Amino acid sequence: MSLDADTIVDRRRMRRKLTFWRVLAVAIAIAALVAIAAALHLPGTGFLAGAGTPAIARVSIAGLIRTDQDRVEALARLEKSHAPAVIVHLNTPGGTTSGSEQLYDSLMRLREHKPVVVVVDGLAASGGYITAIAGDHIVAQETSLVGSIGVIFQYPNVGELLEKLGIKVEEIKSSPLKAAPNGFEPTSPEARAAIAAVVSDSYAWFRNLVKTRRNLDDADLERVADGRVFTGRQGVSLKLVDELGDERTALEWLSKEKKIDPSTPVRDYRLRDRLSDLPFLHTAAVVTLDAIGLRLFARRIEDWGTVQAVERLNLDGLLALWHPLAAN
Repeated sequence: MSLDADTIVDRRRMRRKLTFWRVLAVAIAIAALVAIAAALHLPGTGFLAGAGTPAIARVSIAGLIRTDQDRVEALARLEKSHAPAVIVHLNTPGGTTSGSEQLYDSLMRLREHKPVVVVVDGLAASGGYITAIAGDHIVAQETSLVGSIGVIFQYPNVGELLEKLGIKVEEIKSSPLKAAPNGFEPTSPEARAAIAAVVSDSYAWFRNLVKTRRNLDDADLERVADGRVFTGRQGVSLKLVDELGDERTALEWLSKEKKIDPSTPVRDYRLRDRLSDLPFLHTAAVVTLDAIGLRLFARRIEDWGTVQAVERLNLDGLLALWHPLAAN
């Protein structure tokens, strides 16, 4: 009986020691990740250091566009760098109008310091096209998609569903148009008119931006401002795109029009620190915790990452977004 008790005590001690070493291993792994993050922290550090051969900055913008202060600050740092020019690669369906306007303004400020060429890799639609017209020159591949000049305000209406379920949403508000439309009841004509006025105003802003930046007359503008997307080939004749090609084409334009040495190297310039651009760190943390037996912590980190990914999909406000409906 005494032997069994000693054995149980020894096992408990071993478990405590094992837990200690597991925690220590996790702490060391986290410290290593922090050290890596610190080493890779500042976006575009090489361009700001002033050392070595000057390089053309390559900026990549992909996915949904939202307001992003880190991106604004990174582009502001690029203004002060030794890069003689900037090539912006776009592959985005757009996003919020406010986020697109913020990015457009940042690129316009950047243009005051160095030439900016936009290369449409696959898609520059809606808010993505707002971003594109900030460039001095737009290059697109023949099958790239550009345009979708328009603004949309969408909201679901689940009033009939709630009625079937016997659910009624009650509210007390200061005025009829407060929080309208709300999606729980039919939209009143007054609410619809108010939202339509907001959409129309934003659309007028978008149209004027395209007209001014692309030097279009009224007839040219009407041909492209009905919300459609166009291929790169179509975009050239419609004056939405300057030239067909890729990054090499952009470099040729910079050499010809801005007298930049064609042998100048092109280097990636990050708009945020590398830690945020390396999703494998999240995966590595989950795998490491799971491997050393801390499965509960691994699942929590995994779930947290899923929640963050879902939250990043939220788009608040008016949308300048090309989002074709999926086929049924």
